[in-house]
Amino acid sequence: MALSTRLTERFGISHPIVSAPMAFAAGGRLAAAVSESGGLGLIGGGYGDRAWLTEQLAQVGSSPFGCGFITWSLARQPELLDLVLERGPKAVFLSFGDPAPFAPRIKEAGAALICQVQTRRDAAHALDCGADVIVAQGAEAGGHGEIRATFTLVPEVADLIRQRAPDTLLCAAGGVGDGRGLAAALMLGADGVLVGSRLWATQEANVGPRMHAAALAANGDDTIRSQVMDLARKLDWPPRYTARVLKNTYIARWHGREAELMSVADEEAAKYRAAWAADDPEGSNTFVGEAVGLIADVVPARDVIQRMVAEAEEQLQRFRRT
Repeated sequence: MALSTRLTERFGISHPIVSAPMAFAAGGRLAAAVSESGGLGLIGGGYGDRAWLTEQLAQVGSSPFGCGFITWSLARQPELLDLVLERGPKAVFLSFGDPAPFAPRIKEAGAALICQVQTRRDAAHALDCGADVIVAQGAEAGGHGEIRATFTLVPEVADLIRQRAPDTLLCAAGGVGDGRGLAAALMLGADGVLVGSRLWATQEANVGPRMHAAALAANGDDTIRSQVMDLARKLDWPPRYTARVLKNTYIARWHGREAELMSVADEEAAKYRAAWAADDPEGSNTFVGEAVGLIADVVPARDVIQRMVAEAEEQLQRFRRT
């Protein structure tokens, strides 16, 4: 079963599903598994660890792939873009910063430029930069983002694209955890979806069993947007972006006490890193979005994609019959 959209046609894939380039979690194994299952798999370039990125690129093997970067971090290590472009990716995904400095190099290399945006204003700028695909990310998403909701941001950006650059593709992100979300995204005007949390909960993701267990025990009410985890990790995130994670002991202690946390940042950073390395969901953070309430198991990525497409087709067929 397959859903044909402009996204599947443009990228030569079977299903209109792109995996989110989640830092650390989205490595070469996950990207390869998604692409081999008919979607487009993206490696998460994260904060620019060259050795890690090189290893993940090797794990992709011969599978089609793309790579995502945190744009403000890539600006500090622009040579990592060349490392990826040398491998012939189908796409490079930029988010959380200005894509303009990197757009020409990406397009000259023959890769599609995917720009994730959180506002209509940023979508307009991405079009000015020549984005081939815009990902409209709602605040429901896990990890970093802003405050617009998927359900309104996606059609607003769809209208903008139709007016300004109708050949540009659109993907919806934020809260897409099953086939209902995929079907809804298509109805809102998207050509496909970017899936994060649901593919985070797969066997191929670089996620420990305790983090997975914490997610399986949670629902969407158990998530929160916060800056605590960035302060704890001493990451210089622009203040406009917060991250959605599961509530836990660490959040309960420090959320709302950010100034105090910064005063003991060195000590807390060491504790946080140790907890992360130990796969401790209480002493560090579980980066998932509101779609966590739709996740009931940790299975291979292929199963997630097949289920999602089958459920979406069922939903769309149901409404075609009415």
